Amino acid sequence: MASKKPIQRLLIANRGEIAVRVARAAREMGIAALGVYSQADADAYHLQFMDDTRCIGPAPAADSYLSIDAVIAAAVAMKADAVHPGYGFLSERAAFAQACIDAGLIWVGPPPQAMAAMGSKIDAKQRVRASDVPTVPGYDGKDQSTKRLRDEAATIGFPLLIKASAGGGGRGMRVVESLDGFDEALASAKREALAAFGDDAVLLERYLRDPRHIEFQILADAHGATIHLGERECSIQRRHQKVVEEAPSVALSPELRAEMGAAAVRAAASVGYVNAGTCEFMLDGEGKYYFLEMNTRLQVEHPVTELVYGVDLVQWQLRIANGEPLSIAQADVRPRGWAIETRIYAEDPANHMLPSTGRITRWSPPEGPGVRVDAGVTTGSEVSVYYDPMLAKLIVFGSDRAQAIARLQLALDDFTIDGVRANLPLLQWIVRDEWYRDGRTTTSFLALRLDESIFAPRAVPKDAVVYAIARRLLDGDVPWRIGGVGIPIWLASGSSAFRVWASVTRDGYWQLSGDIAGELHAHRAGERIAVTFNGAPVTDAHLAFEPIAPPTAQSSGLAAAAGEGDGRVTAPMPGKIVKIAVAPGASVEEHALLIVLEAMKMEHRIEASFAGTVGTVLVKEGQLVPAGAALVELRAPSKRS
Repeated sequence: MASKKPIQRLLIANRGEIAVRVARAAREMGIAALGVYSQADADAYHLQFMDDTRCIGPAPAADSYLSIDAVIAAAVAMKADAVHPGYGFLSERAAFAQACIDAGLIWVGPPPQAMAAMGSKIDAKQRVRASDVPTVPGYDGKDQSTKRLRDEAATIGFPLLIKASAGGGGRGMRVVESLDGFDEALASAKREALAAFGDDAVLLERYLRDPRHIEFQILADAHGATIHLGERECSIQRRHQKVVEEAPSVALSPELRAEMGAAAVRAAASVGYVNAGTCEFMLDGEGKYYFLEMNTRLQVEHPVTELVYGVDLVQWQLRIANGEPLSIAQADVRPRGWAIETRIYAEDPANHMLPSTGRITRWSPPEGPGVRVDAGVTTGSEVSVYYDPMLAKLIVFGSDRAQAIARLQLALDDFTIDGVRANLPLLQWIVRDEWYRDGRTTTSFLALRLDESIFAPRAVPKDAVVYAIARRLLDGDVPWRIGGVGIPIWLASGSSAFRVWASVTRDGYWQLSGDIAGELHAHRAGERIAVTFNGAPVTDAHLAFEPIAPPTAQSSGLAAAAGEGDGRVTAPMPGKIVKIAVAPGASVEEHALLIVLEAMKMEHRIEASFAGTVGTVLVKEGQLVPAGAALVELRAPSKRS
């Protein structure tokens, strides 16, 4: 039975492109779209699509978009009768859903009880296992003590994935290669999870090195009907963040699609799910699949499903919230054509994909048959440090995968963004890559294939750099570490700089990623070093290389020859200080942790570039700092006569 009073005024508790997307769908149905914004978003693009708007607080998300009281108050003030959360922010908070219901508002999403069950990755895995849905081997118990987690990690084996129970999007997630690095990775994952989701519980999973990431779209009404709308492949990821998504997947036969889809439906039914949701799986090379999690909201990549299956998922969310039954039967769900989505981020490919902030001076998206752009910005929009760096989504549709790829290539080439650096060069490289075109994509695709030096051409021969890296690895002369992304080896020769990460494999060779990517084998042969890279021998070019200081610890004023002086550690990007690990007067070793900086929802370690003494700590925890801001003053030991 439909609700007695269908939705008439919808509050959209979000910002950016998803707020625009929901507003468009609502207005097509004759529903007034109501928007909210922080003080930093007073002139934001999404407000142009709203029938009424309210400011809900200052710039930090915790004081605005994540404030349940502020959002509810805005809904009441604007006489809303329903709330759509979009994705991110409060979208998967069961407490927010319940608060909306308690305030007499229609919640456009699943029941709070289902959200709570699936919102905890620990509870979710336990529930779906009971419904005969396979899960990745690991630990999801209630004992969250460091000792218990460490013991379980040793039992599970390595490589290992630490994952925040309450979160997603790569936050609170770390890949650990050995027990030696477990405690630090655990502490970092818990801290990031607590900051992002208000819950620092984690689970441990055996890390699958080369799986595909496959997810199934679910729709369920309040009358007992649950269907899936096929799969999306989201394997191309960077820092556990999806970059390219497509539907359908080249890896699934109709039989496997039906089997995985049925498992997704069982998973949803295990918690009494209603509305739209997504079940995520890992698929290995042998066709075995494992449940990862269920996202109890609309996904960023939902447009590819809409195009391939001819549905409007946002409008179905609203219809289901109104009490309408599904008019689509599972037997009627068949894919047609091919759709691909790329996420347009304010990230600099020439600077190791660090976030870029500033004002967009030119925004010129592509147009044409089969091209859709869901944007959250336009010319004049400000990209700030406070929120996720995604600017838009470019989605293309074709009669088959080849046509979709051709359209995507043209669309990316026609996309112009000035004022901030964007990841367009990365996406242009992906769409032209041979493995991508052949459909040979796994979650390690970028690590295996991408040579970031193409974004900033170097004059130094690659073989010379590879040989220098091999020598440092064999000598044990490896620098500071960043959890989950291998050993960073950053070298400079003259004016050329190279940023490379090295991860040891089970077979004993090194997998390089970054400015140089590939398979490195190295061993000592007497006084010499034998090196092969991607199967080809590499010889010493006898070029001089110097280690680059950690990217987050840029010092100045050091007299290297004298061995004394002062060094000022600065922020490599705008961000928030979430942890200060040192105090004035403390002695620190080279590469010791000084500061943890959070920028655009991710943590970045700031480490000492030399051994010395901490002079002054110039920031406080919780403080927002601009790029280049002085954080800590280091003093090198005085040279004794």
